[in-house]
Amino acid sequence: MAELKEEDVGQLHQEDADNQGNGDMKAVSGAVEEANGQSCARSAASCDTVQVEGSDGQTSVNVGPERHISIQTTLEGLEKLVDLNGAGRKSCPLCPEEKFKACYSHKLRRHLQNLHWKVYVEFEGQKMCICHLPCRQLRPSLGADQAAGRLVAHYHCVVCSVTIARKTDMISHLKRHINKGETEASYSQNTDMLEQEPVRAGQAYEIMKELGTNVQLLPNHSTPQKSDTYFNRKMKTNRQLVFCALAVLAEERSPLECLDAFGATGIMGLQWAKHLRGAVKVIINDISEPCVKMIKENCQLNNIRMEGSRTPRAAEGQGDADTPIATVEVVKMDANVIMHLRAFDYIHLDPFGTSVNYLDAAFRNVRNLGIVSVTSTDTGSLYSKSLNVTLRHYGCQIVRTEYYRELAARMVVASVARAAARCNKGVEVLLAVALEHFVLVVVRVLRGPTQADEAAKRLRQLLHCQWCEERVFLKPGSMVEDSLYRQLPCQCHGSMPGKTAVELGPLWSGPLFNTGFLRRMLVAAVKHSMEDLQPLLKTLVCEADCTTVKSFSVTANQVECGVVIKTLQKAEGADSSDQSGKRKPGEDSGSVVKKLKTEASLDHPPFYYSIHRHSIRGMNMPKLNKFLQYLTEAGFRVSRTHFDPTGVRTDATLEQFKSVLTKYSAPTYSNAQSAGHSMPVATDDAGRVGN
Repeated sequence: MAELKEEDVGQLHQEDADNQGNGDMKAVSGAVEEANGQSCARSAASCDTVQVEGSDGQTSVNVGPERHISIQTTLEGLEKLVDLNGAGRKSCPLCPEEKFKACYSHKLRRHLQNLHWKVYVEFEGQKMCICHLPCRQLRPSLGADQAAGRLVAHYHCVVCSVTIARKTDMISHLKRHINKGETEASYSQNTDMLEQEPVRAGQAYEIMKELGTNVQLLPNHSTPQKSDTYFNRKMKTNRQLVFCALAVLAEERSPLECLDAFGATGIMGLQWAKHLRGAVKVIINDISEPCVKMIKENCQLNNIRMEGSRTPRAAEGQGDADTPIATVEVVKMDANVIMHLRAFDYIHLDPFGTSVNYLDAAFRNVRNLGIVSVTSTDTGSLYSKSLNVTLRHYGCQIVRTEYYRELAARMVVASVARAAARCNKGVEVLLAVALEHFVLVVVRVLRGPTQADEAAKRLRQLLHCQWCEERVFLKPGSMVEDSLYRQLPCQCHGSMPGKTAVELGPLWSGPLFNTGFLRRMLVAAVKHSMEDLQPLLKTLVCEADCTTVKSFSVTANQVECGVVIKTLQKAEGADSSDQSGKRKPGEDSGSVVKKLKTEASLDHPPFYYSIHRHSIRGMNMPKLNKFLQYLTEAGFRVSRTHFDPTGVRTDATLEQFKSVLTKYSAPTYSNAQSAGHSMPVATDDAGRVGN
């Protein structure tokens, strides 16, 4: 870059300050022309532009909103604003002449590093350095000298170009942009995306990698109201659980026709095709045209061939390096329509919000012993925050309880079971997970009205005590009882005035986990190096067995939980071409269900108790692991639960739970001091408090 004269530099500073305060894009072009070509590179650095070289050799492009020169990605970019390799004195591009006079290169380099770069604020890879130019509009109540001394140092926001003096205020300002879904790329590339389509992929998209799969994301991918291709990074656990469930089914029969009904960016279907290869035939569907276009671009990004395209399986002259590793089918259709038209072995539903509108279509053509996974993200209605929406979508009466997450999971399973029963199909729940952002339910489909009736019988009402939060499922039957309070183990109705219990439901009263299926999911997680998912699966295995014994010898238990695999392998060996899921004349699905029941262990007890919710005031509770040991010694089945880190799943009643908790709780130190003197607490050899 040619050396700038001092008078030109001062003039450019003044023009840059006027342009930033007024926000006029035409003034920037005028400033570039008046600088006689010497300050053209510097003005281009202060704007987010795309440069195109014309036939006459001149660079002419200015699309996209202006970005201040104090916003850089690297220190080298900040130093490139001034030619530090040239001779002579040079002025700081971020300070006026009266604050920092022109100096030599070595001093200016230290000035840029120690004053401007050292205190930058980072936002999505962009560094906002502190600026001392007169960019801020002066307050009319302050004099020129007073305002110049107090308001000259500031930061330029990379999103909205506002100037903020304090660093902490800028950080809070950026957090508000994040909450609104506004990012730097959405601000700086809004015009580029509309005017120049070829540079859209390189300029506006963001590349994200998950499980070895690369996907392109729009800058506002985290806000579904503003983005066509919604992508949530916090749903990584959900995608991994769905992948492991499909991997387990792929071991039972192959090839599978699996459907990702709501593709969005297509990352889930691409992960299936990339890692399971020929074992699955992936169909990625979305009704949005921008989503379908992005899915096709992501297929090319991951070297995956789209079915029906004219792309050759091996590029000419390139060898095996460019050979597609898998094939997927991308469809633009309504989810209900494609599930009505075609049959699948595996269907995953992940709409934005509730999924009840797609359950009937999902169970219409799903094959026998196939799997349907449902992800519900309407946590407001599921977690008892919008009771009217809950009643409208799920037909359930609920209240806020300590076990609200398991209540949400059982509510979703109940909706799934009712939808399957309408299609003369039953369900076996393989997995039900409720975390902060979603509720995931994975069920196996069993054809036949008998299985549908058995699943419908597991839908029951729940009686919940609002005083002590004891709960029990009502007994099946249509006869009216004199008092439903007799079914509750607690005595709150007799000691409290008025009505003390509410009737919730209908809910799923059966088990929420299948131990054998979870163990095979753990094998798939280990095989595909999902280290962050393995602790959750181990917790689910212990919760399914309702035990604290952590035994995960998966290979040894393959025979125990391999009844399903053996049954399906025999069916495949008898007729490998029968992939429609229809039963043979001599085969009864009831025998398969009986084998599944013999494989499964004793059902885990429903719901859990929170140790913090039922703690005794003035008493120190034992550690959670110690308390689990005490409950086991008392003869109860007990385990931890993934629904609540302080929850305990046990078959003990609330009264028995509290008695064990009271027995092994020690008085606090303050209570012992209030008695007049400190008394030692007698303990036995095991360290337990004696009575």
